[in-house]
Amino acid sequence: MKRLHVRHPLVAAITASSALAFPGLSAVAQEKSLALEEVVVTARRREESLQDVPIAVTALTGQELALRGASDISELAQSIPSVTLEPSRATNTTLTAFIRGVGQQDPLAGFEQGVALYLDDVYLARPQGTMLDIYDVERIEVLRGPQGTLYGRNAVGGAIKYVTRRLSDEFEGRVRASYGAYDQMDFVGTVSVPVSDSFRIGGTVASFQRDGFGDNLTTGEDQYNKDIVGYRLSAEFEPSDRLLVRLAYDKTEDDSNPVAGWRPFPGAVSGAPVLDDVFDTTAGAADLPTTAGINGNNSVENEGWMVSVDWNVTDTITLRSITADREDYTESVVDFDSLAVPDLDAPVIYDNEQFSQEFQLLWNTDKINAVLGYYYLDAEASNDFDAVVGQIGPVTSYTGGVVETEAWSVFGDLTYNFTDRLSVAVGVRYTEDERRADIFRANYLGTGSPFLGNDSALLLAVTSDYEADQTYDDTSPRFNVSYRLTEDATVYAGYSKGWKAGSFDPRGANFATPAVEEGFDAEELDSWEAGLKATWWEGRALTNIAVFYSEYTDMQIPGSVGVDSDGDGVNDSFVGTVANAGDSEISGIEVEGSFLFTENFSAQYAFSLLDAEIKEWIVGGVNVADQREIQNTPEEMAFLALNYDVPLAGGDLRVSANWSYKGDITQFEVANEFIDQEAYSLYNASITWLSSDDAWLVGLHGKNLGDEEYRTAGYCFGFSAGCPSAFGIEDNTTVFFGPPRTWTATVEYRF
Repeated sequence: MKRLHVRHPLVAAITASSALAFPGLSAVAQEKSLALEEVVVTARRREESLQDVPIAVTALTGQELALRGASDISELAQSIPSVTLEPSRATNTTLTAFIRGVGQQDPLAGFEQGVALYLDDVYLARPQGTMLDIYDVERIEVLRGPQGTLYGRNAVGGAIKYVTRRLSDEFEGRVRASYGAYDQMDFVGTVSVPVSDSFRIGGTVASFQRDGFGDNLTTGEDQYNKDIVGYRLSAEFEPSDRLLVRLAYDKTEDDSNPVAGWRPFPGAVSGAPVLDDVFDTTAGAADLPTTAGINGNNSVENEGWMVSVDWNVTDTITLRSITADREDYTESVVDFDSLAVPDLDAPVIYDNEQFSQEFQLLWNTDKINAVLGYYYLDAEASNDFDAVVGQIGPVTSYTGGVVETEAWSVFGDLTYNFTDRLSVAVGVRYTEDERRADIFRANYLGTGSPFLGNDSALLLAVTSDYEADQTYDDTSPRFNVSYRLTEDATVYAGYSKGWKAGSFDPRGANFATPAVEEGFDAEELDSWEAGLKATWWEGRALTNIAVFYSEYTDMQIPGSVGVDSDGDGVNDSFVGTVANAGDSEISGIEVEGSFLFTENFSAQYAFSLLDAEIKEWIVGGVNVADQREIQNTPEEMAFLALNYDVPLAGGDLRVSANWSYKGDITQFEVANEFIDQEAYSLYNASITWLSSDDAWLVGLHGKNLGDEEYRTAGYCFGFSAGCPSAFGIEDNTTVFFGPPRTWTATVEYRF
């Protein structure tokens, strides 16, 4: 039987579950019978199948994602259980991620997400610019449940690892061009050059362009368009089998137009009608004086470098160092009212920097697989924005906040193989996070504040001006036992603790809620999990099952409420709030699998059933848990893909179709029929041809073939929708939608 080897010193075993994705391509003949390819890993310095490794995880290779025509990481949520990945409100490239009910909807400065995102083992502390386009990728791994004893930053809900392709020791390259609906024009070019036997360099240039799904009827610009350019440069020095040094630098610029939501209600004062097309808008903020402080600009730039060193000291001991520095800068036009009038507009600036250092010592023998590590993070995140109520006064509420994080941790994890069948793993992590905040808020008479260019603005009142700091620490354990029932089936059970430090809301106003100076508390999640990983039907079927139960304490829920600062009965400002929402219980079952019916016909499936319930949420001494929901966590998810492969014209033709289903989704902690999404289905199909020498890949991909209109996010500052509070005078509730029906034709040449 053919084997696939993956050499990654930590948790690399997880790539084995890529066999779930396209087993038809890996079918092999063995004694005239069909079987899925056995995927073998060497994460513990010996060959073993991932089906023996007790981890709830899914991974997709770059080849598999190319065959699907996947464009960015949000599409992973269609096929992976218990996962929600969406663009945040009013953005193109800011990621909102939830796994097993853990995540955050609002991308606050200095607020770390419950789902950790890694780019080549480098933790990305902020969500801006992390809706990563898929190119030059080796694989993408999604780990479900608390992570922290094996590598990197601690994560409460899970982790997503975006792993780029290693450089080749031979000269090679690839060029990919795509054209599609809405004048989509994409280009990706990659080259790898061996300078010597021990040194190689490479680079990738990518451009993703597309007209909008709708129109801005006020500015004449496209709405929901795409204008992204990026590149990566890398080098590898490998003087011997024992030493590898990798250097990488990447930069991405997103100059897509501002995204404004669709209004389900007409303008209360302006009388602006409800638009027929949910992708259209009349938002005028980009051309109004309200956003003059950033010249109406809408852009995101992010870049970073990384140096990693792997030294195999002996056949059983490896030392690893990962040093990285990243920064991103965002200027964003947020038109809360989505109208031509300046009722509620916000020019926003995010500025983030981070430096991280990680050291690991790995020890691998036939009996023991162990890692000991140290992680350090020094990060600064800031936001500056004006909330301009332009039809009253006009009045501007300025908020400037800086949150600094200095964190360090030590972690260890050891797996001991008592027998060929029985293994026990124990791990522990100690983390210490120090958070420092500097917050200033003030109200001004005028369109814009002095901080964003309006020197003539008249100060009405300083509403917040304080500095604060807190230190949080925690010890998080992990325990797991696995037993191989047969050569083809492994069961496991375990416990792990997830933890995320508290911090400060950079929008917090101490005049309204003095306790904001104290910050919000850390959150904890205790998770118990059991699972089965089995290959059956003489190797032609694979089924992985995980059941889990979690107790979630002090959930960090960010939000915003309007404030009437001058007592005239109209909210002219807002206060950011982060609530620690008591206790919750989340349980579920996740199933993934694949069938190889014939040499040509294969199928993959996945589904999850979740029960997520808030048990305690105290407001004014009253438990309002029965009025609260866990965000972005549908109770049901399902996925089914069918693939048919036939030889054609000296290559292999694949015809595939898939169906994905999501249950009802509540966007925020309080259900709201106008911004929440009812259960829906998406239908996709692809036709791809791969030449026998792997030199040419041609594909035609159709997505959302049913043209489903589905909500992904929203702002609730209107009175008709029953929002927590109103802001502005135009009944400002807006809704954002996922892409409509699209098609893309792609040609890739590899040399």
